[in-house]
Amino acid sequence: MRPTRPSSQKAPIAHPVPRAQYRVQIDKDIDVELRDGARLKADVFRPRGSGRFPVILNLGSYQKDKHWTPPTDLEEKDNPYMNWETINPLWWVPRGYVAMRVDGRGSGKSPGLADPFSLQESLDFHDAIEWAARQPWCNGNVGLLGISYFAMTQWLVANQKPPSLKAIIPWEGAADLYRDFAFHGGIFCFGFVNNWYMNHSAHHMLGNLYGANPDSFSKNWVWQFMHDNLDRGQYHDRRAHWDEMELPIYSVGNWSGMALHLRGNTEAFMHAKSKHKKLRIHAGTHYHPFYTEEARVDQIRFFDYWLKGKKNGVMDEPPVKLLIRTGGGKGYQFRYENEWPIKRTQWTRFYLKPVKPGKTPKKNVEGLLERITPRQSQALTYAASGMSKAGVASASWTSTVLPGSLPHMGISFQTDPMEEELEVTGPVNLVLWVSSTSEDMDIFATIRNVDEKGNDVWEVGQQQQTVPVAKGWLRVSHRKMDDKKSLPYRPWHSHDERWPLKVNEVVRVEVEIWPTCMVFAKGHRLCLDIQPRDGVGSAPYTHYSADYNSGTNTVYTGGKTASYLLLPIIPQKK
Repeated sequence: MRPTRPSSQKAPIAHPVPRAQYRVQIDKDIDVELRDGARLKADVFRPRGSGRFPVILNLGSYQKDKHWTPPTDLEEKDNPYMNWETINPLWWVPRGYVAMRVDGRGSGKSPGLADPFSLQESLDFHDAIEWAARQPWCNGNVGLLGISYFAMTQWLVANQKPPSLKAIIPWEGAADLYRDFAFHGGIFCFGFVNNWYMNHSAHHMLGNLYGANPDSFSKNWVWQFMHDNLDRGQYHDRRAHWDEMELPIYSVGNWSGMALHLRGNTEAFMHAKSKHKKLRIHAGTHYHPFYTEEARVDQIRFFDYWLKGKKNGVMDEPPVKLLIRTGGGKGYQFRYENEWPIKRTQWTRFYLKPVKPGKTPKKNVEGLLERITPRQSQALTYAASGMSKAGVASASWTSTVLPGSLPHMGISFQTDPMEEELEVTGPVNLVLWVSSTSEDMDIFATIRNVDEKGNDVWEVGQQQQTVPVAKGWLRVSHRKMDDKKSLPYRPWHSHDERWPLKVNEVVRVEVEIWPTCMVFAKGHRLCLDIQPRDGVGSAPYTHYSADYNSGTNTVYTGGKTASYLLLPIIPQKK
């Protein structure tokens, strides 16, 4: 029986770092045979000697032999075996683990056709796990741990239920290739999908592997994603199946992961069938948190329990560990919670209301966010193109204009200055009444933290870029909801058919804004931007706006068309 816990508490003093006990043996370019006779190349880092140990395995297209030179401020320092988004074997192996890296089919030194995040890749991953479990240096238990790509594929191979897979730690891992990765709110994430695939194609075709496997990235992968622009079955094998996922899960997200990884990690904790799951959310870059001593201790304690059978109490601790952001990226502290979303959340509506002419509180702000429903119905109209000068609104604007470099576009709403600190932690829902003079409308929503002087308080993004508090998106023709999966604070859009708009037809939409955490300081304002294109802090996760984005869009407020932002307010302790 677990002890009774308070509703929340600060994270306790860090647990001791396990002692290194073993020397490292490296076996290079081992053949891993798959069910269809294909062979993948793998490197195995294992404790020297004849013992049997659990395996931490990675399989993917990032090349097991490609050395990653980490930044100088990373806690773990460079060594010849550092590899992008994977564990450092010189830390893990001496502590009694085997680190195994496998070049996925058609990548690195493995022959074949590369198709990241496909059914074929997950089947190959299944076979690699079972191959590792049969080896004389393995105790029969395999765990998965890695960032991003090496987290996303954990969800997909878990769908296959390999018998020897005993626990996973998907560290910042998108879990739905449609909603989390390629089509945010039905809008194609052109910038990242295209650049990510082309970048790794170049690594194979133009880098050190040039000529070794010339057909490896020949699949028209980006075209396939654009072709499958509705979710009507093609993504079934490219998403996690929560209702079948029963193995222990430590799901780890990043508040800065809006537009890629955060959503998958919170959805996993809420919906995975597993009775043994934990959630951790931190902030900052893609890689700095993963390689901290604090994070490694979290990781190894979870694996020690599930892969080695050590009774270390890790599963008796509160299941949710959140880094509470207070603005500016420094001095943040972790806090334990017992559930997600937090049970004591006060779900609060902030209604959109236009300001009276001449009463705008700040420059480029068209409205207010207030807790009282406006009685009078009003409307705010803005250009659907987001452009204001000739020569910019061309067919090639996506590749020539950086988000945030455009003049003010769309409409912005903000609260009055905070009279006291206000913590917003959890999922966010933006409910709008809208219309357009076109047959469709793109909504790009951004939540910003604005200080007393009107300046943005930025956070550190996954790619070391500056990012705002949170983002959400919706193509209005994709407004159809799945009522069984939707929650009051997190809408679920079906994306299986389009509902075109009629000219000036007023419709109600719910825009999913990805989960966030921010303590808005006294005197600061929460600002909401509603824009027709990517706003500040979007790169590299920029989107393709279709050519129907012309004319004007309108947002309605008050009365029977009261639009509002539903925020998860966490009450202060008295």
